[in-house]
Amino acid sequence: MKNKFLILAITFLLASVNFSVSASEVGQQAPEFTLPSLLDDKPVSLKQYAGKVIYLDFWASWCAPCRTSFPLLNKLHQKLKDQGFEVVAVNMDEDKANAEKFLKELPVAFTVLRDAKGEWADKFVIESMPTSFIIDQKGVIQNIHKGFTSDDINELEHKIVQLLAKK
Repeated sequence: MKNKFLILAITFLLASVNFSVSASEVGQQAPEFTLPSLLDDKPVSLKQYAGKVIYLDFWASWCAPCRTSFPLLNKLHQKLKDQGFEVVAVNMDEDKANAEKFLKELPVAFTVLRDAKGEWADKFVIESMPTSFIIDQKGVIQNIHKGFTSDDINELEHKIVQLLAKK
């Protein structure tokens, strides 16, 4: 009887675990999505940036490293956008006002989207803030970066410039 209960418990446990393959692995195609713009709620899709190198950044207003990354990413975007580089930042705050306040303090010229329910963060398997993906011109994830310090920007820029050179 104990064995039957144990087998039943293990079967139930295994059935409740999601074994989906992480869509956020280097070398895999980035999942396509459409999310509302944080500024005007207009839908923006990742495929709009096809043919460009994308820095896809999942962030939240409460994230201290995000405060470091945003000004540096904005400068990098300004520097490389004419070469085919885009920053797409996906905000994870449930309360839109928190994200808006963050952007008033740290304004940026790149695209900022909203994923308040975390649907796409789940598909990209976001486990820490910020987490970013460098996606090449063909939509393939080339790099995953977790966290952020001011020293990270030089290494990230180097990787992005290498991809931009591969046109």
